Amino acid sequence: MASSKQEEELEKGRTPCAGYKHGPPWVFKGSALYQLHLVKASTARAFVPRDLRLVEAFGYTLGGMFLARYHDSPAGAFDELVVIAGIVWNPPTSCAWAARVLVNSVEACRHGRKEVGLPSHVATFSKTEASALDNKPLVKSNSFLSVLGIGSSVSKQENRGEIEISETKGSSTKHLCNISLPLTGSNNKHHKWMGPAIRMSLPSFSGQTEDHPDLLKYSCQVECRVLPVKPARIWNSGTTDTQEYSDGKMNNAGPNVLADSDAQSQSISVLLSKPIFALEFSSLRMHVDAPKIVVPHRKKKEVGYSST
Repeated sequence: MASSKQEEELEKGRTPCAGYKHGPPWVFKGSALYQLHLVKASTARAFVPRDLRLVEAFGYTLGGMFLARYHDSPAGAFDELVVIAGIVWNPPTSCAWAARVLVNSVEACRHGRKEVGLPSHVATFSKTEASALDNKPLVKSNSFLSVLGIGSSVSKQENRGEIEISETKGSSTKHLCNISLPLTGSNNKHHKWMGPAIRMSLPSFSGQTEDHPDLLKYSCQVECRVLPVKPARIWNSGTTDTQEYSDGKMNNAGPNVLADSDAQSQSISVLLSKPIFALEFSSLRMHVDAPKIVVPHRKKKEVGYSST
């Protein structure tokens, strides 16, 4: 947990990020779960700036999460959860839009805010071993990985590794969500195939925050071994019904209008949305380029009018 002094330095932009000064590109090594969800457009719009068009069909967009453990990075070893609100379109390209980024590193949090224009927050990632599945609500059971030190073979009755993620600010902590991952026998000699080696690009928009009022675009160049897996199981013990912002005011607002507590609540709604696909990234090596300022594209007929 970050101390109050660390948080104060983070807010004032004085926390040093010695490892980041050698980039870009900044290089991150580790493992990750990239999970795609069908997110209600009304939920995603609360985060997307008015100048960007949400890519949607039948009232849904494609969002989800990127859950990673980096054993080597400019900020050292740390965990990260990126909540992806959806896909947005700014001609000539479409990119993902992050609703919230949680990291257990003050350096990584500051870098995300100050250099990349991300909605980054300091968090704790508490790992525990849970007994076999009971009757916890929400998203489907999972077949994942050794992300965060947890194995990846599947059994319906197996014990599960549970990650509890809580945001921290000073001495206060607020629970965000729990993510359930299956534990496997680490002494199993027949290690499963980790999938083919691939290279891919994950472009994203960011910015339009207090630290970066401009719209930014950055790209993550990924080299890894990739394997389709069953989606992780996610729940929030303090949430029974997800709250959707569906009135027209939210369509024009964008993330700058959301109070932080509302933004956190809406990011939970994204996590609790319907999972459709998940990929396990192992032997991950990710190069993150410095963001570039882009101009929001608005057609004349769209000026003064919000439409998706």
